Amino acid sequence: MKTWGFKKAAVAVVAASLLLTSACGDGDKKSSSWEGGGQPGSSGGASPAPEALPSTVAVSEPAADAKNVQAISSVKYTSEDPENTEVKVVDAKGAEIEGTLDKDAKTFTPSKTLAYGTKYTVTVTGPEAEGKTNTATSSFTTMAKPSKEIRVTSFMGDGQTVGVGMPLIIRFGRSIPESYRDDVERRMKVTATPVQEGTWHWTSPTEVHYRPKVYWKAQSKVFYKVALKGVPLGDGYYGRSDLTVDLKIGRSFVMTVSNKTKQMTVKQDGKVIKTIPVSLGKKSTPSSSGTMVVIEKKKHTIFDTTDELPAGEGYKTPIDFAQRITWSGQFIHAAPWSEGKQGKVNVSHGCVNVSEAMGAWLFDRTMMGDPITVSGTEEKLKNGNGWTDWNMSWDEYKKGSYL
Repeated sequence: MKTWGFKKAAVAVVAASLLLTSACGDGDKKSSSWEGGGQPGSSGGASPAPEALPSTVAVSEPAADAKNVQAISSVKYTSEDPENTEVKVVDAKGAEIEGTLDKDAKTFTPSKTLAYGTKYTVTVTGPEAEGKTNTATSSFTTMAKPSKEIRVTSFMGDGQTVGVGMPLIIRFGRSIPESYRDDVERRMKVTATPVQEGTWHWTSPTEVHYRPKVYWKAQSKVFYKVALKGVPLGDGYYGRSDLTVDLKIGRSFVMTVSNKTKQMTVKQDGKVIKTIPVSLGKKSTPSSSGTMVVIEKKKHTIFDTTDELPAGEGYKTPIDFAQRITWSGQFIHAAPWSEGKQGKVNVSHGCVNVSEAMGAWLFDRTMMGDPITVSGTEEKLKNGNGWTDWNMSWDEYKKGSYL
């Protein structure tokens, strides 16, 4: 069961009424006391202690002097005039905490997780009110640093430029229980310029992706923030840290391969710039039909399947201009040995074979995240075999979100 921060405290402010009574026989005078300072019928002894003035504001959460408050907690308050009420939170050294004040919800939310094991003081100040105090002060202490934390990492870093099909990828050092995934998503914010609709999609208990409804707009700027430090993530675990990433989407570069024509059509920023003959996987080792993206690029590498295939079927071959598109080993790459077959017949082990010259041409122009769609082969791409975020319809993709 999730527990969120504050122990709710009902802070009631009871307004005291002062009985205002006119002296008998003098209708023009108003008095709040009896002549002589005593009570009627008394001998003029000491007056009772005055009642405390009611307040226009109060701190409702965290409760006064609360201990072990979660470090992600917000401050809630009451006010007769929230529009003209201010909230200030300071640490034990008097340093003011930055945050956002939502006057409609009467909530102050710190801009980042509070420090562990630290005392904070909240001061709520309302407008002046005759006969009432307009300031309330309360303190609370945050929980000690948790002993069990989960590392949160981003696949990409600041300053990268990626293709229009690149998903944002967040990974966790431990599985996140399903009942906590909605909380995680609420604290992962994506800002794209220009604005583009998108959503998170859990590909596994330890990995979540984000993609827009359609390919990213070329030359977009994308910023995302994952604020999970101090956030409960189940079984007594908490997020270890926050992270932010600022990246750029490059030009639009989209590859489409037809098994029927054995041709690849390359479009840059919506215009066809090249048509390339290809050879796909033969029937015993078909290429996957579906939408993939470039995962990694290797100018020179060696394909070694001797440990994967039965004896006598494996091979070890030097490869130029290899671009991975699935985890199972399908690549776009130069295959000079099949140039006479390209555009005519399929002879590969599942890869998209192009000539040496076209392999170099493509390699010089592609980047991680550029999409490629293959159609008409005997095998359908399995979701999860690569970054297959675009192999699902938008409606299907949204089902992977817990919000």
